[in-house]
Amino acid sequence: MASRQQRQQQAGAAAAASSAAVDFEDYLPVMAERLGEDGLMRELASGFRLLMDPARGLITFDSLRRNAPLLGLGGMSDDDLRGMLAEGDFDGDGALSEMEFCVLMVRLSPELMDEPRRWLDDAVDQASRFLFTS
Repeated sequence: MASRQQRQQQAGAAAAASSAAVDFEDYLPVMAERLGEDGLMRELASGFRLLMDPARGLITFDSLRRNAPLLGLGGMSDDDLRGMLAEGDFDGDGALSEMEFCVLMVRLSPELMDEPRRWLDDAVDQASRFLFTS
């Protein structure tokens, strides 16, 4: 079980990771618009392969630390990099699978969900009008 100090350090590292992702948060919706859904997924998969440990097929702490400078994150501390991993590590294995990486990237860019949210709102409005006027 993690101590209170360890949890605070992890929370601080996750916050730093989130602030480092601000530029990415602005960039991903533009990529999605230009590339379309399939193109965006191919780009995310390429990013994953760039960062992953080829022997394990996962993004590990060591592979992230080694490749962080390629993403302009060379100045991040080890704790910040661990926080980035922890933020997306859903299965608790200490590394990111391709699926975990893609989910994390989309989560870090909430603007991507704006358009689907509008579609859902419109569909609910239309269904409500139909149900209550019939």
